[in-house]
Amino acid sequence: MTQRTAQCLLLISLSLLTVIACTPASAQPSGSQDILAMIEAGDFHKADAAIAQKLAGDTALSPTDRLALAFERDRMFRIRRDFTKTESEVRTFVKKWIPEATDGDFGRWEASGALEMMRIDGEKRYFNSAARNLFRIDTAARAVWRDKHRDAPEEPGLASEKGLDRHIRDVMSEAAKSKQQFVKPVRLRVAYTLTVDADAVPAGEIIRCWIPFPREIPGRQEGIRMLATEPQHNLIADNESYMQRTVYLEKTAVASQKTVFSVEYEYTSHGVYVPVEASRVRPVSARPDLEPYLREEPPHIQFTPALRSLSAQIVGNERNPLLIARMLFAWVDSHVPWASAREYSTVRSLSDYAFTNRHGDCGMQTMLFVTLLRMNGIPARWQSGWEFRPPSSSMHDWGMVYFEPYGWLPMDATYGRRESEDEAMKYFYVNGMDSYRLIFNDAVGTSFYPAKIHPRSETVDSQRGEVEWRGGNLYFDRWDWDMEWKVLSE
Repeated sequence: MTQRTAQCLLLISLSLLTVIACTPASAQPSGSQDILAMIEAGDFHKADAAIAQKLAGDTALSPTDRLALAFERDRMFRIRRDFTKTESEVRTFVKKWIPEATDGDFGRWEASGALEMMRIDGEKRYFNSAARNLFRIDTAARAVWRDKHRDAPEEPGLASEKGLDRHIRDVMSEAAKSKQQFVKPVRLRVAYTLTVDADAVPAGEIIRCWIPFPREIPGRQEGIRMLATEPQHNLIADNESYMQRTVYLEKTAVASQKTVFSVEYEYTSHGVYVPVEASRVRPVSARPDLEPYLREEPPHIQFTPALRSLSAQIVGNERNPLLIARMLFAWVDSHVPWASAREYSTVRSLSDYAFTNRHGDCGMQTMLFVTLLRMNGIPARWQSGWEFRPPSSSMHDWGMVYFEPYGWLPMDATYGRRESEDEAMKYFYVNGMDSYRLIFNDAVGTSFYPAKIHPRSETVDSQRGEVEWRGGNLYFDRWDWDMEWKVLSE
């Protein structure tokens, strides 16, 4: 069978499915404010019963509202999976490092949001990473953690801050010497495997799988070469048409057997640096190509009164776009520490979450920074995939910012200000990027190729993959993933 024939058969099999309009997780069912209030209050049993009653009895519900209500049910399931820790488990972990912690301390940490918990149907439940996050969020607890681990060996390579800073200096030096924007290329090989649990779907049913695939970005990410997929036949999303690029695969489920999908490829990633001079930067003029990156994009990018007030406090009378960006960058770096986060599909607004709770993971920090930039007339957009800090790696979100006349440049709010007296080095991640990135996404929650029928497990990003069958989406608890990577040349 030829590759072209196999692709045609895949598309024919898709056409046999009844494709319904998929409502984004951000959509809220109209006329259901009482139900949404129940969910926010943690009254999940009541909300579930109310949803069931409304779906069964309200014949005036639009298809869109029906899908949105069904997703609210799914959202409650997902929240339960994110909040599984008991008070006893959390206290045991915290007291290991702060034995003198009192009930008053725990109450204060909970009230401040440093110890993330919620009451679900009257039961106190803590976020799965709440205990460890306390030592990332609370200033005093963070100091305790650092003191307790002061003798820990330094991480090797780029995993250490010193190692990363050496690489950053090399990127800046090479850019200055070569007069080139894209420097220090790194060739990497990636092998990604997604394994669906045995009997996750009935035997004989088709399992549909989307695995993230690198975007071709001239100068930045190039030389993408597919090596192999399992199964062999696949559909790769067009690079220009799909801003969240994927490889589509499908297999038939076999009883009592796991279903394995995999993809292996190579690509070249470049470091990026442009020495932006504040004296040359000017506000952007009204242009159609930049307008989408200056406006609100509900629900995650909204210019709320609270954020407008915050922006005014940070920026003051400054009008230079580069200096404004640095001020906003510094504020996020100082006031929104990184901490492990809930699944994005359970969060109504990433930027609001980071602002309200004064902590967040890379995506939340990035979304808040993007929102603040746009509020100040500075075009900004999302970018994400994986970060490699040999020998470490992880999923990661960052972004792009536009400075006139320099154009679009990468930024990373999570990496923050570097420890340096050199302002250019200190603010490297406002207009520069290291070489070790893997870019899958240049947009938030956009459509896949072929289109996904059921709501996604990850409604913002695309970093682990998505799986479904005609009976519904397969959430993260029904499959596992593994990513192996290797630096081929530097």
